[in-house]
Amino acid sequence: MIDLTRRRALLLTLAGSVPLITGSSRSFAATRTVTVALDWTVNTNHIGLFVARDKGFYREAGIEVDILPYSDTGAGTLVANHVADFGINGTISLFTQKTAGADLKGVYAVVQSETGRLVFNAARSEIKSPKDLNGLTYGGFGSAWETALISTIIRHDGGKGDFETVTLGTSAYEALANGSVDFTLEVSTWEGVEAELRGVKQRSFVYADHGVPDEHTTLISSSEAYLQANPELASSFIQATRRGYQFAVDHPGEAATLLIAANKDALTNPALVHASLKALLEGNYLCGQNGAIGTLDPAKMEAIGNYLFAAGILRDADGKVLPQSPDFARYFSNAFWGSWPIP
Repeated sequence: MIDLTRRRALLLTLAGSVPLITGSSRSFAATRTVTVALDWTVNTNHIGLFVARDKGFYREAGIEVDILPYSDTGAGTLVANHVADFGINGTISLFTQKTAGADLKGVYAVVQSETGRLVFNAARSEIKSPKDLNGLTYGGFGSAWETALISTIIRHDGGKGDFETVTLGTSAYEALANGSVDFTLEVSTWEGVEAELRGVKQRSFVYADHGVPDEHTTLISSSEAYLQANPELASSFIQATRRGYQFAVDHPGEAATLLIAANKDALTNPALVHASLKALLEGNYLCGQNGAIGTLDPAKMEAIGNYLFAAGILRDADGKVLPQSPDFARYFSNAFWGSWPIP
């Protein structure tokens, strides 16, 4: 589950350019079948999709949903090239890919606030606040977003924002555990939960506490082409998907058990799944403190977009830094919710 860690950072290396996938684009003929591409191996971020499928919510909406497994081609790329109708991806990758010309639009917020955090071993008593990270070594994943994020956190606390980076990918967690690096980034609701279950003691800094705008972290996107050609079908899918996530909020035990049963080969640690879902609920991630489930907050989307622009992360199709901020309201939509009531 690692949008900023494994999932987000690894996919961000591709976000600046979206390759055209030839010979496999789907036509947008009227159909009641919907395809959804996953952003990583199955985890609790995906729970609403499997609940909606296996509890029959999609069937009741008159649609059949095919959940595509994670592949080397990112979900955003599959959606942008019209190979998949919807895909789970990160807010950061949505912004960077769309700015580079990808046909993408966010339509559903899987989480209502940032699940990522900066972590280090609890025994590092000399690290009392972010400025103490100055000059230390970060085990990272190779994206410009990471550099901007960590620099902001350190500078916000009065440090210079200088640190060493070793690009390790998913090996960063092992490197942190054995002391080869001083800190890394992880998702609190998956890697954080897993570390806790293993008895690993960590301390962390929350991004939004140190100058970085809060964001939805993980969302569902579609393409303008698909949404314009299939507004009613898209609305049916989004509303039934929300039913799935609402069910997970109201019946977490049953939802977690269902997710595990549907993915026995991938989810071999039931305790992690149940504990992760508990963390998503207790942290008001799947359902915000205001009761929001699925809706994209315009203020949050605007704030993170402005942050990315100011940091020089947003680039056009030629790889050039944008000279002026785009209209971020075009990057997402809550228009497909309709008037569907939660039963």
